[in-house]
Amino acid sequence: MTALLPRLSVRNLHTQLLHSEGSLPLVRGVSFELFDGQTLALVGESGSGKSLTALSLMRLLSRNARWTCSGQALLTDAQGQVHDLLQVSDKHMRHLRGNQIAMIFQEPMTCLNPVLSVGEQIAESVRLHKGVNAAAARAQALRALEQVEIPAARQRLAEYPHQLSGGMRQRIMIAIAMVCEPRVLIADEPTTALDVTIQAQILALMSRLQKETGMSMLFITHNLGVVAHHAERVAVMYAGQVVEHAQVHELFAKPAHPYTQGLLACLPGRARQLARQTGQPVALQDIPGQAPAMDHLGSGCSFVGRCSVSLPACQHQAPPWVGNPSSARLCHLEGQP
Repeated sequence: MTALLPRLSVRNLHTQLLHSEGSLPLVRGVSFELFDGQTLALVGESGSGKSLTALSLMRLLSRNARWTCSGQALLTDAQGQVHDLLQVSDKHMRHLRGNQIAMIFQEPMTCLNPVLSVGEQIAESVRLHKGVNAAAARAQALRALEQVEIPAARQRLAEYPHQLSGGMRQRIMIAIAMVCEPRVLIADEPTTALDVTIQAQILALMSRLQKETGMSMLFITHNLGVVAHHAERVAVMYAGQVVEHAQVHELFAKPAHPYTQGLLACLPGRARQLARQTGQPVALQDIPGQAPAMDHLGSGCSFVGRCSVSLPACQHQAPPWVGNPSSARLCHLEGQP
């Protein structure tokens, strides 16, 4: 029986920023797999490398800086062909981007073109990837707006981004990403700038679209509450590395890496749970200190300066992977839960 290929397999991804004195490692050996219809959450503090990982995969790193990317990012298309996103030509990547793999960005107002109507921006992707005429592309753009539950969709086609609310603009971004039915969708904190009610609507919309289309999703967020309800697997990032990966229910029930334990301890729900168990008020916890500067990481564990259970080896030796293929952590503490 043939083994099922992952839709996206990222292997040992490294992204470095080149400068006059050398290079600065910002993504360090990230690996994960994303299978059919699966949602993998990539979580961590701001600056941990989540968005840079996504931009590296999409080949959308800033052009006003010099970068190098190494490793593999293998995308399997609907015909079973495998494309290494880091190695294909720019022309080939433009064919894949938006068609086989698409991305929703954090802030739609900075990504949408202010001088083009939203209908034109959606239709542009259809014309480019599907090779249809303007009328057919506009019809598909209208269906995309209806699919993302935009009210008065036909009227909105002619409107511009500044005429729409934040929630509407985010729906437009989803429509642009989804109109060509990509196999893999990268959602980079798509609800960060929205209020709680609109966040819930956008997340419910994305879940419905995923079920209807069968797409796989890489969901980037720092909101662990969202992860608990919308993902099957989690990869936790710290200082440019994945330090733990597990099934969602395993990670919340028994976090293994000290950094993951610290993140979960910061949740108000955890404090309430401990208060009920002990009968005493429990203060919210935090992780002391700050993440290390990427140009002063040292040779040991990058979390050692903030870890309360570190060992002498953590100072000078890079930690190994401990666990099994379904649940593992990058840590010297083999005997710890």
